[in-house]
Amino acid sequence: MDLTFKSDVFATETLKLADTEEMIVRGGRDKFSLLPKAFAGIKQIGVIGWGSQGPAQAQNLRDSLEGTDIRVKIGLRPGSSSMAAAREAGFTEEAGTLGEMYQVIRESEMVLLLISDAAQAEHYQQVFDNLQPGSTLGLSHGFLLGYLESIGKYFPKNINVIGVCPKGMGPSVRRLYVLGKEVNGAGINSSFAVEQDIDGKATDQALGWAVAVGAPYIFKTSLGHEFRSDIFGERGILLGAVHGIVEMLYRRYVMEEGRDESQAFIDSVETITGPISKTISYQGIIAVYEQLSGEDREIFERAYSHSYRPAFDILLEIYDEVSSCNEIRSVIMAGQRHERFPMGTIDGTRMWQVGEKVRAARSGETKIHPFTAGVYCATMMAQIDLLIEKGHCLSEVANESVIEAVDSLNPYMHHKGVAFMVDNCSTTARLGSRKWAPRFDYNLSQQAMTDFDAGKPANQDLLAAFKNHKIHQALAACAELRPSVDIAFV
Repeated sequence: MDLTFKSDVFATETLKLADTEEMIVRGGRDKFSLLPKAFAGIKQIGVIGWGSQGPAQAQNLRDSLEGTDIRVKIGLRPGSSSMAAAREAGFTEEAGTLGEMYQVIRESEMVLLLISDAAQAEHYQQVFDNLQPGSTLGLSHGFLLGYLESIGKYFPKNINVIGVCPKGMGPSVRRLYVLGKEVNGAGINSSFAVEQDIDGKATDQALGWAVAVGAPYIFKTSLGHEFRSDIFGERGILLGAVHGIVEMLYRRYVMEEGRDESQAFIDSVETITGPISKTISYQGIIAVYEQLSGEDREIFERAYSHSYRPAFDILLEIYDEVSSCNEIRSVIMAGQRHERFPMGTIDGTRMWQVGEKVRAARSGETKIHPFTAGVYCATMMAQIDLLIEKGHCLSEVANESVIEAVDSLNPYMHHKGVAFMVDNCSTTARLGSRKWAPRFDYNLSQQAMTDFDAGKPANQDLLAAFKNHKIHQALAACAELRPSVDIAFV
C-alpha cells in the first residue's frame, strides 16, 4: 500500500518507524484556522447517528469549527431516543443543528455516517439514494466496505468516499479533546483513508475531519486494511483478548493458587489496566520486561513463551474470519437475533463484583505482576506480528495493538470496569469481545497454563525475537507524538 499522499492545506512530514517510513500530518488547535480551506465548498457537515462515535465527533467538530460558516448538524431517526441526548449536548431543531436523518443527508455536502454497523448494512441503499451528487460520504470504520464486498456491491460512483478512524472509543475522543483545550491539542490518533476521490478534494477533507475531531497524529491506510485491522483488533488485545486473559488469570489465582479474591483481581485486572498500561504508554512494551529482575523476570519469560503461540493461534483464526467477511456476516446475524435475545451484561459475575470493591478501596500504586505481564505482553506481541505479516503499516499496527489499548480503552476499564469499557464501544466491538474472550480463556488455560505448570522452560528464540523486535523502535517514535495530557476521569 502506498503510504504517501499530497495535501494542499496541511503540512506533511515523514515519520521513521524502525525500518519503514510513513507520511503523516500532525494535528493540533493551531491547525483549526485551516479547516475552512480543507472543507472548501462545504456549508454543512451532517453527522448521522448518536452512538459511540457520534456524540464525540459531532461536538468536537462543532467546537473546532466555531466562528466559521460551516454548520454541524445531527441527523437521527424520527422519535429516536437519542434526540434528547443530542439536545442536551446543544444540538437543536430551533438552531437548525438537529433533524431527521435523511433530510440531513440530502442537505449536507459532507455526511459522516456514524450509525451502528448493523444499521449501515440495513440502510446503506437509502443513504446512498439521498446523498447529493458530488458530496462526500465519511465513515469512521471500514465495516460498510466489508459488508458491500461480502454482497458484491460498491459505493455510488458520483461521490467522494473517505474514512477517518479514531483509534479509541467515542468517549475517549471527546474526553481527551476537552482535556486538551488548555494545550495545543490532546486527542486520539486517527487513521485516514480515501476510498474514492472524484474531485481531488477527498484527501484534504479527510485530513480536515481528523484535525477537527482532535487527532494529534494522522496516518494513511485504506478502508480495506482499516476494517480488517479494526474488527480484528477489538476481538484481540483491545477487548476480546484482554477480557479473556483476565477472566482466566483471576480464576487461576483464586481457584488454583488460593489467593484472596481482592488480591487476585489486583494481580490480574489492576496490574494490566494500571502499571502495565502506564509503562507501555510512556516507555513501550519492552520496558515492562526490563523493569523486572531475578525470579520475576524468569516468571515473565516462561509465561510469555508459553502464551505466545496459543494466543497467535486464536488471533490467526480471528483475522481469517474478519478478512473473509465471515465476522461481518456474524455481526449482521447477531443483530437480527437481538430482537429475540437482547445482548446481556458482562459485569454480574463474582469477579467483577469483587472488582467494584477493589476500585473503591484503592490506595497506592499497584506493582506489575510478572506472570500477568508475560501473558498480556505475549498476546499483544502476537497481534503485532500477525498484523505485520498481513501487510499492515507500522502506524496501524502500533495504534490498533498498543496505543489504543493503553491510552484509550484500558484507562476506562481501570476507571469503571470491563463492562463499562466494552459496552461504550460499538455493537460490533461488544459482540466481538463476547464471542472471542472465551476462546482466549480456553486456549490459554488448556495450552499455556499446562505448559507453565509442567515446568517447561522458556523458548529462547521467542524471547530473542521479543527483545529485538522493531515494534519497540516504532513505539518510541510514536511516543514523541504522544499528547501531553493523559486521559482523566471524575
